[in-house]
Amino acid sequence: MYLSHFGLHEAPFGITPDTSFVFSCNAHQEALNTLLVAITSGEGFIKITGEVGTGKTLLCRRFLSTLDDRFVSAYIPNPFLEPKALMHALAEELGVAVTGDLDQHQVLKRLNQALLEFAAAGRRVVVCLDEAQAMPLDTLEALRLLSNLETEKSKLLQVVLFGQSELDDKLSQESVRQLRQRITFEYRLGGLTRDEVLLYLAHRLRVAGYGGKPLFSRRAVDALYAASTGLPRLVNIIAHKALLLVYGEGGHKVLARHVRAAVEDTPAARQFSIGWWIVLAVVLLGGAAAWWWLR
Repeated sequence: MYLSHFGLHEAPFGITPDTSFVFSCNAHQEALNTLLVAITSGEGFIKITGEVGTGKTLLCRRFLSTLDDRFVSAYIPNPFLEPKALMHALAEELGVAVTGDLDQHQVLKRLNQALLEFAAAGRRVVVCLDEAQAMPLDTLEALRLLSNLETEKSKLLQVVLFGQSELDDKLSQESVRQLRQRITFEYRLGGLTRDEVLLYLAHRLRVAGYGGKPLFSRRAVDALYAASTGLPRLVNIIAHKALLLVYGEGGHKVLARHVRAAVEDTPAARQFSIGWWIVLAVVLLGGAAAWWWLR
């Protein structure tokens, strides 16, 4: 491994969400602010969407880490569950004692009692569901029914849905229109800008222990941004492979050719690159056609 070669004490570009490497780009900070405002307002449903690799899980963990003892939180990483299983998962997360022989109605009654007790103690319950696009439609409807639990003045439960673009497709269906209407705050995560990619690389290297001169050349950063379109996960994968190539050569500077070689070894990045060239070609052809017509 290249750690000692570059003076690092840990891998800087892992793809496992790690809050110690959090980089506050504009999109993530805006999304976090949206979540905090929504939770403070006591709204029922909040939705955060984004393409694969935009950092939704990391944002979720960062959000949960900001909640103080006024909140009780539940985190369900894989909500691909039947309604009864979801109720049991929520009960387990909230410390509510339930047994497998209880039906959905009985579990719901125990959850309701627990939520009332939390509210009486001045605490709000926040449930975060990651990969929410995987939830079956009947489970989404059960979640809506659970959100009906409320006092005269406030909701007993607030739900944050983190999901890919397919979540919007699922929520557009008629059978879950009532849930869709209850989403009062939402935010769509995008990728990093070119300047943010430069800062992101430097930040992660610094956290990992690097203290030398800039490791990525400007052309390398340009190539990395073009290939990844700023998606943090792709940036990490390509940067890691580029460092491996530099280490294999015994060098200490990542050049554009290292990034291009890393991209060739990363199918997802190649798809983005091909797509970008297609868009550019269409734009150029459209411009040429317009010039010809004006002539």
